[in-house]
Amino acid sequence: MEKIKIFNNKFMVNELKIYETNYWIWSLRPVQATLGAGVLSLKRECAIFSELKQEEFSDLNIIIKVIEKTLKKTFNYDVMNYLMLMMQDKQVHYHVVPRYERTIDYIKLSWKDSGWPGVPNLGGDEMDINILHEIRDAIKENLTI
Repeated sequence: MEKIKIFNNKFMVNELKIYETNYWIWSLRPVQATLGAGVLSLKRECAIFSELKQEEFSDLNIIIKVIEKTLKKTFNYDVMNYLMLMMQDKQVHYHVVPRYERTIDYIKLSWKDSGWPGVPNLGGDEMDINILHEIRDAIKENLTI
């Protein structure tokens, strides 16, 4: 159980939570690779993708539809990327990365997808918590279930 606590703390899963289903939590990434970038993580501790249960796969389908509809409504992304890397964080999760061909001006900041149209750049610095809360709240206001 310790590994999932470390994961949740690292990605501030509970503080930046946008939406959850029975088996998955969608939260905003503390490092905004692109505007609205998030983490989609399994609620139970699990380090191997093939160990997901059937009901977790079914539930994954449900939450992905919510994520895509909600982020399209909120920020009108061009393409959605899901990256399952798990190199450092041995917990089943995806980095949810909305991709933008254009620069987005939001909250007095300009957001440029520096990797467009190639592989997304996930690096960067953790953002100010107030800005993260503002982004999270905007997404939650547009939640499309």
